[in-house]
Amino acid sequence: MKVMKFGGTSVGRPERMKQVASLVAEQEESVLVVLSALSGTTNSLVEIGNLFAAGKQLEALQAIDQLEKHYQSFVEQLISEKEARQDAAQVLVEHFDFLRINQGIAFSEAIRRDILAQGELLSTKLFSVYCNEQKLSHALLPALNFMVLDQQDEPALPMISTRLKALVQANVDKKILITQGYICRNSKGEVDNLKRGGSDYTASLVAAAIGATVCEIWTDIDGMHNNDPRIVDNTFPVEHLSFDEAAELAYFGAKILHPSSVWPAQQFQIPVRLLNTLDPTAKGTLISAAPVSAGVKAVAAKDNIIAIRIKSSRMLLAYGFLRKIFEVFEKYRTPIDMITTSEVAVSLTIDNDQHLQAILEELSLFGYLEVDREQVIVSLVGFEITSTPGILSNLALAVKDIPVRMFSYGGSPHNISMLVPAEAKTKLLQQLNKEIFGLR
Repeated sequence: MKVMKFGGTSVGRPERMKQVASLVAEQEESVLVVLSALSGTTNSLVEIGNLFAAGKQLEALQAIDQLEKHYQSFVEQLISEKEARQDAAQVLVEHFDFLRINQGIAFSEAIRRDILAQGELLSTKLFSVYCNEQKLSHALLPALNFMVLDQQDEPALPMISTRLKALVQANVDKKILITQGYICRNSKGEVDNLKRGGSDYTASLVAAAIGATVCEIWTDIDGMHNNDPRIVDNTFPVEHLSFDEAAELAYFGAKILHPSSVWPAQQFQIPVRLLNTLDPTAKGTLISAAPVSAGVKAVAAKDNIIAIRIKSSRMLLAYGFLRKIFEVFEKYRTPIDMITTSEVAVSLTIDNDQHLQAILEELSLFGYLEVDREQVIVSLVGFEITSTPGILSNLALAVKDIPVRMFSYGGSPHNISMLVPAEAKTKLLQQLNKEIFGLR
């Protein structure tokens, strides 16, 4: 059995959802399909939740009405037969009535998560109705019945595997199984989620849980590109990446892949393919265990970075100083992306400002602080690039007129990272395309 995950743009229009059904139906082996919400839906649900939280009941109801009209139009174009349309209409009634029930209820984060879950529930149920209309052998496996988090809010993979395998076995006569990406239950049994982009993570977890032959991530671009095609001309898809290379790229900003999605597949040696729904014949990108060559494979950029510098003459030769700093970030569960040190200062970066004020208050006890927002980490990723001749000289040409705030080299043999102001991002990516890849 293979896993095929389709993102919001892949199912965001009726004709694309039909194409996904055709693509799935023509597979030779059985398929477990993971679907995201229709494109734009999660943003609308976030807005609805925010309006309820702010006590703006009327505006929330208006936003719900607007979203429902979009889905009604979607169903009209997706479904042809009368009985199937009735089934689809019932799906809409069920979920939009649920959204409206939140009017007047004391708002909580649990309610917010319930609201956010409606997108994936809608897309999978409508896809199931369409599969019924097309007489496709399939079953809908609710993710809330098997996708669970432990007390550390991490996926409980052994439990996921046990539950999911039982559901798959109970539907062994079905060629197509359908489930939701992104949504899950936490250790309290409440509806929760795997955060933005979490459908990729779901797909990788599901593939690991059932021992899939391959995990395919279908989106609207033909694989992982060597650079950001939205702002750089003449990029190209990378045909092959190792798990380590893909993990570095995902963590440092490659938008096509969720940062956590590589780990489950890597642990169970499940190959991952990044494919294009709009061009199913394109090779895309294969991610597997072994790298095929050394050298830079791609560049990624991670936005909204905060740089913190701690200056203190007291840290000179003071053992334990770094440990105390790290303990502050550990206390507030805030990961550090980059770090550089000198005799009198430590500079580091974070990408989450949720606890920034509390962190800064505690760090101020160690010395003078400087904080720079609106920074970007730009990373070169590839197998053994720190020992590949010529890369540093080419990199020097690319950054010759770029104000580099921090530079990380040697922490990983597969990554060279730079911290630059956000306004320098586009220019740096374009110059890297020229100097590293020889493209203009």
